[in-house]
Amino acid sequence: MQEKHHYTVNVKWTGNKGTGTSDYRAYDRDHTIHVDGKHEIYGSADTPFRGDGKKYNPEDMLVSSLSTCHMLWYLHLCADAGIIVVGYVDMAQGTMETPAGVLGRFTEVVLNPIVTVTDGSMIEKANELHDLAHEKCFIANSVNFPVKHKPSCVVWGE
Repeated sequence: MQEKHHYTVNVKWTGNKGTGTSDYRAYDRDHTIHVDGKHEIYGSADTPFRGDGKKYNPEDMLVSSLSTCHMLWYLHLCADAGIIVVGYVDMAQGTMETPAGVLGRFTEVVLNPIVTVTDGSMIEKANELHDLAHEKCFIANSVNFPVKHKPSCVVWGE
């Protein structure tokens, strides 16, 4: 039986400087993102689009969604396979192009996870599970650009 999952996010624009959107430069791109029962996230546009570079922007959150979805599936698969992961970091990188006169779009995201395992004999299997995690990732299955991964694996204590 197919399940449906619903997600409700409250987004509130906080960038009205008194005259609303009377001019493209008259307002800030600041906003808050809130989900009931969770901490609020302060967002803005990216700096090239007149935003506050100290706050999360939609592009940051898209790349982080891909990275964390992959990680959560990967950890699940490792647990099922008996691979003990004790560390996981990813420096994910997204590329967005905005050609002149054309709307911008992401062309690629590359995940670069570094996984720390307890048993060196599991490194090959640990690296292979990234392919399956990619196949199962809900977010990667929802985007129309390539999501690649370049994993590496190290042994804890070595």
